[in-house]
Amino acid sequence: MKAALTTTAALSLAIASLSPLAAHAGAGFDVVTLGARGGIEDGNLSAFMIAPAGDPRAVTCDAGALVNGLRVADAKGAFDQVKVPADSSYTRIGYVLTEQIKGYLITHAHMDHLAGLVIASPDDSNKPIYALASVNERIQRNYFNWEAWPNFGMGGKEPPLKKYEMRNLPVGEKTALEGTAMQVTAFPLSHSGVESTAFLIDSGDDALLCFGDTGPDAVEQTTRIKDVWGAVAERVKQKQLRGIIVEVSYTNAQPDKFLFGHLTPNHLLAALKDLESMAGPGSLKDMPVVISHIKYSLKKGELPQETILRELQAGNTPQVRFIVPEQGQNWQF
Repeated sequence: MKAALTTTAALSLAIASLSPLAAHAGAGFDVVTLGARGGIEDGNLSAFMIAPAGDPRAVTCDAGALVNGLRVADAKGAFDQVKVPADSSYTRIGYVLTEQIKGYLITHAHMDHLAGLVIASPDDSNKPIYALASVNERIQRNYFNWEAWPNFGMGGKEPPLKKYEMRNLPVGEKTALEGTAMQVTAFPLSHSGVESTAFLIDSGDDALLCFGDTGPDAVEQTTRIKDVWGAVAERVKQKQLRGIIVEVSYTNAQPDKFLFGHLTPNHLLAALKDLESMAGPGSLKDMPVVISHIKYSLKKGELPQETILRELQAGNTPQVRFIVPEQGQNWQF
């Protein structure tokens, strides 16, 4: 039996399936991929810049890449509509970082989700870091401690430089994102013994769901993913969930005992079928599902993103629109 989409051709089609946006007012979200990969590719680690369509006031979901991601996105035209005021001392990249990104949603405190934020912090502007309490505690303790890095937090080891206010998000409660027209609701995920997060971002009636690293419920012995589905199923029914950003770190060849709190195509497909069963048959048809955190490989052969996309397409009975992003690409969902 022939797969409908294969390897490089499939990857190219999935990437091209949503055209790069031109910023304009309208429903949905503008999303810029600042970091597309998980694991070892420094400079291209998990980060998505998210704003209501046509509204420049953004946050990021994770910040593994920041300045490098902005540079790549700018070179690809993602910020062509940004007008830097004549009296500003910033380049366009500097202006987007300091003026348009109003805060950071951090799913968990692993370095590949934080490196860009930490490295950019000396030249960044004051803004909040939104996270679950356990995540903010680790960021303050492990990074902003005058040992790993200067203390750009509000507390911790003296003297705090007070650039980033750590705002602890209550589980399951909507919180306004300061300086933006968006709100966020945080849901805990299980990531091999570490608390991670799924963020439901709201703009008016529209919503976008961004997952941090997560293992399958069956492997992690939790109901964390199913709990997120329960919270968003009605939004899916109402066609208000505009898309899902979710990790698939490994191909199906990875044994469950070596997932270390991550997903494979088969595990994601099983989870999406659970969501469809809650929201109703056909409810996920054509929904954009952006595949994040694919591990970069140093080995010869087919690229992991090609294998993962092929495996996802082979079992895509919910008929979602799988997208494997590359750094710097932008879409409107």
